[in-house]
Amino acid sequence: MSKPKGFTQNVRPHVEAELALARKEQNQNNQQSAFTHLENAHVLGQASTRLHVKVHVQMLLWAVKTGSLREFLGQLFRIAGAATKTIFGLVPHGNTGGANVSPFKVMPIKPNLARILKKARSYEN
Repeated sequence: MSKPKGFTQNVRPHVEAELALARKEQNQNNQQSAFTHLENAHVLGQASTRLHVKVHVQMLLWAVKTGSLREFLGQLFRIAGAATKTIFGLVPHGNTGGANVSPFKVMPIKPNLARILKKARSYEN
């Protein structure tokens, strides 16, 4: 009998899909669209320390590529928070993860992302 999947394993393909879309948009120089996909990946992955940190690192790289000092500095702070606070559940659900919003602000979740999260959680034990 196989081990039941956990939240991280269930949501990972969706986070990776958003990250792939972000890379594609960046390669086509559609930076705002790329960041929107990074925000989606953040909302989906923020309950998993590994995925949460990974998304913030990708946001940091986006900041480097676009030359956004504000986003770069914001992501340094957020990477530290994601690495140390996520395991304790100290994440503001729905927060999109960019430096344009408070790292403590709870935000509404887009309906399509809420469905993915609900399904990912329904398969965990």
